[in-house]
Amino acid sequence: MKSLIFALTLLLPLGACADEAEDNFVSANLISIFYHEMGHALIDIMRLPVFGQEEDAADMASVLFLENTFSEEDAVSIAYDSALGLYAESQNETDPNETAWGVHGASLQRFYNLVCLFYGANVGTRDDFADDMGLPAARAETCEAEYQLADDSWGPIFDELFDAGPGDSIIYTGSDKGFAQEIISGEVATLNELLALPEDLEVTVEPCGQPNAFYDSSLVRVIICTEFEPYLRKLAP
Repeated sequence: MKSLIFALTLLLPLGACADEAEDNFVSANLISIFYHEMGHALIDIMRLPVFGQEEDAADMASVLFLENTFSEEDAVSIAYDSALGLYAESQNETDPNETAWGVHGASLQRFYNLVCLFYGANVGTRDDFADDMGLPAARAETCEAEYQLADDSWGPIFDELFDAGPGDSIIYTGSDKGFAQEIISGEVATLNELLALPEDLEVTVEPCGQPNAFYDSSLVRVIICTEFEPYLRKLAP
């Protein structure tokens, strides 16, 4: 995948150090993961119907959050790094049976879905992104329609939340010390400035014993595991 290898060089702009590029990669993937879990939370809190796999719907929500809450420059940067995170994970998947029966799609398929949706949101200006990520032309032709379908599904929900904001319905309860903690608490603060949920949602960063993130419907809580940060640093190109 020649164009994807080229894209790795984009993580190191002129004058940037490797540590800064790694921090950007980790930050982008934490943000993408957080908004994926926010998708699960919204499905539960707002009793949304899901036609198909909920994990796919949450992946779509993550892209919609990216599209609706970040500037174009920041959104593109996060999309590059979070897509490369999925691609890196795909290289570690060695058990095809586990990939087939898992609730998440294969990481490589999630990679292409993210690339396609993000490209489809603005095909007029994101050709370079699609090319750098090696998006096949046959798939690229459907991406604008795929994004429109995702926006038709999630768009009214986002409109309702943004129309109700700002608010204080998303409550960060984790520590404020640490890289991942600063990223997630910052996203919570930003969301509260933009929108309001119909009921309170707790967000925390805490040890879980494994690199994971999940939404606990019994507690109405999004949990980002502290183990995710070192895992992502190992994945960083």
